[in-house]
Amino acid sequence: MVSDVSKHVSRTTVVIIALVLSIVAAPSRDAAAWEPRNPVEFVVPAGTGGGSDVLARFLVSIIDKHKLSPKPLVVVNKPGGGGAEALLYTKEKKEDPHTIMITPNLLFVTPLHTGIPFSWKDLTPISLLAEDLFILWVNAESPYMTAKQYLDAVKAKPLGFKMGGTAQEDQVVTHLLESAVGGLQFNYVPFKGGGEVCVNLVGKHVDSTVNNPSECVSHWKAGKVRPLAVLDRERATWVEGQWKDIPTTKEALGADIQYLMLRAIFGAPGMKKDVVEFYTGLMKKVHATPEFQKYLADNALKGSFVTGAEFVSKLDAADKQHVEVMTKHGMVKKK
Repeated sequence: MVSDVSKHVSRTTVVIIALVLSIVAAPSRDAAAWEPRNPVEFVVPAGTGGGSDVLARFLVSIIDKHKLSPKPLVVVNKPGGGGAEALLYTKEKKEDPHTIMITPNLLFVTPLHTGIPFSWKDLTPISLLAEDLFILWVNAESPYMTAKQYLDAVKAKPLGFKMGGTAQEDQVVTHLLESAVGGLQFNYVPFKGGGEVCVNLVGKHVDSTVNNPSECVSHWKAGKVRPLAVLDRERATWVEGQWKDIPTTKEALGADIQYLMLRAIFGAPGMKKDVVEFYTGLMKKVHATPEFQKYLADNALKGSFVTGAEFVSKLDAADKQHVEVMTKHGMVKKK
């Protein structure tokens, strides 16, 4: 009987030792998770000072402040060709876990407009941080107090009013406005960046713009420009104060227009699942910080964090909208 007990104890001891060894040997979930081993290239398809550059550097400052990444993110500006240089550069970084990119809608506009061999599907979608509004602005000294007053004047004088904008998304928005409101025909004047566009509106070198809120807000606060309508299906009611007072195009013109600028993060082509999970988690942490939430409110950004299938669905819809509008208005380069 003693022998049987001894054998039972011996077998139990062996099992316990085996279990302990297996637990010690097995890496924890956190230890097994992928993390950057080198500095991460954070590609910006624009020059310094533009909206994407400012946002990218702001994201990096939050990541550094809260120590959210074991390795730094380094902003790399590649503005050539309206963002084409950045798109093709990132496309060539196949399966590189240390390259990500922030991009607005030039992701769709530039390939269609220039004919470069690129599609958003070449990259790895990571997350949508926010959606930026477009607003129809005029100079504060303009006699037009409503969108209807201004656009009635534009209709009465085709090509007689200058619409300032970039040679990318702003031009698409302008054509979208022309399509939705019959009889409009602007004299479109392209500039290099959104900040420059609003400065020219303040200087009365153009009659109107369709800038993002962040690009004109300082001039609005200074009493230099006047917002007439937001090109969305809802007012910016999620923001306290002045933004929610701007009517939609539906309210102001009877035209149902919605065009939003994606503020999105992509990875290099073929990025592995565990790498995507790291960057998705990183951006989700950034999005939840008080600093980023304040940035959203200050600039009237729609700030829902979106990833996975929902993000891809938004990309598909945006792609189709750009193809339709740009084809209709002759903005697609013929092959």
